[in-house]
Amino acid sequence: MVCKLKWSAAARICAGVLLLWALAPHPYGYYKLLRWVVCGASAYSAFEAAELKKEGWAITFGIMALMFNPFIPIQLGRATWGLVDFGAAVLLAVSLFAVRRKEL
Repeated sequence: MVCKLKWSAAARICAGVLLLWALAPHPYGYYKLLRWVVCGASAYSAFEAAELKKEGWAITFGIMALMFNPFIPIQLGRATWGLVDFGAAVLLAVSLFAVRRKEL
């Protein structure tokens, strides 16, 4: 289980960095890749949070996975996506401390 949680944290860090980097202009392909990474990291983190009985975080990650899903993309303006990307990056950073196993 501990190894799984380390992967979850690594995925959240990676997704958070990519979200912050998305605030700069990039080709459209970058944003398509971003959707895949954030959706995957969020879905995996939702599963981990549910296992740890952190229902609020599980719902938050689930909403993030839906928001960034690559299958039925949500169309928003660039400025709105900038706010969403920044907010999602902050949530991922905070979750690194809130969604983890207690050390014995």
